[in-house]
Amino acid sequence: MDRFTHSDELKKEWTDQFVQVKPERPELKRFAGIVGRVVTVNCSGRAVIDFQDGGWYDIAASTEYLTRLDAVEAKSKYDAKANSAQPFPEKQGA
Repeated sequence: MDRFTHSDELKKEWTDQFVQVKPERPELKRFAGIVGRVVTVNCSGRAVIDFQDGGWYDIAASTEYLTRLDAVEAKSKYDAKANSAQPFPEKQGA
């Protein structure tokens, strides 16, 4: 399987999934307990995740690093407008 086929399969599997990081991974502790949404998966097989803080972070698209959440439960904990990259973010005032 070539790299592009593998990344396409990961895209289908992970895109638009709500996730949390595995907090036992020291490099991911800063995201512990935060619900993120996978925006896409890049060609390197890394999930590009919006953790509602205005930045997108790439983390390996793998259950070794990420836990998928139930969409219904996660939506109540995820605020898409919290991302300051929105065209007119509410937290900037007018």
